[in-house]
Amino acid sequence: MQCPIDLLASNVRAKRERRKDARPGELLAAALELFVEKGFAATRAEEVAKRAGVSKGTLFLYFSSKEELFKAVVRENISGRFDEWSQELDAYEGSSAELLRYCITVWWERVGSTQAAGISKLMMSEAGNFPELAAFYQAEVIAPGNALIQRVLQRGINSGEFRPMELNYGAYLVMAPILFLAISKQSLGSCMPPGVVFDPLAYIQTQVDNMLIGLAVRPPPSPLQAS
Repeated sequence: MQCPIDLLASNVRAKRERRKDARPGELLAAALELFVEKGFAATRAEEVAKRAGVSKGTLFLYFSSKEELFKAVVRENISGRFDEWSQELDAYEGSSAELLRYCITVWWERVGSTQAAGISKLMMSEAGNFPELAAFYQAEVIAPGNALIQRVLQRGINSGEFRPMELNYGAYLVMAPILFLAISKQSLGSCMPPGVVFDPLAYIQTQVDNMLIGLAVRPPPSPLQAS
């Protein structure tokens, strides 16, 4: 039979181990909140540690610098999900028009409607002051996001649903309205005039409807139209 003192010590050690395992996630959650609230430059490491309930020294046991902490926040909330999204794209069996609508709607549900959308606003305002972080964000978020959208567009071209286009510019066509939505949510979205209702999902559906009109293959003009 285990001694009560040994059992108590074992329980304390197990609790400490669970707490230790949870710390990176707690630090990332606290960092995301502060980066979105204050921006990258204005957020101090000690503030993140305090909000997570640990010491500054503990923070640096897991993340060597504030820059590395920010990169981990981006990977946890955005770039680390691209493999999952790519697999969903590969498995999708519907039309490319339906897939495009699905991708944009899911982006809103998983990223745009969450606090992580504030990262886009942060990068828009501060990337010019932090070239290393700008290059990181370009490599881990913008480039793979662009590539994912290009795959959807190419799928539609191959199936005859979408007209041929310059894929890079086509991807920007898709990205622009959802980037506006993310930035608006973190800025003017909270200051709408009285009586004005902005429904993000209705906005997305309207944008996708218009995109699909522009992307659709057009029939050749009739002889009367051509004359």
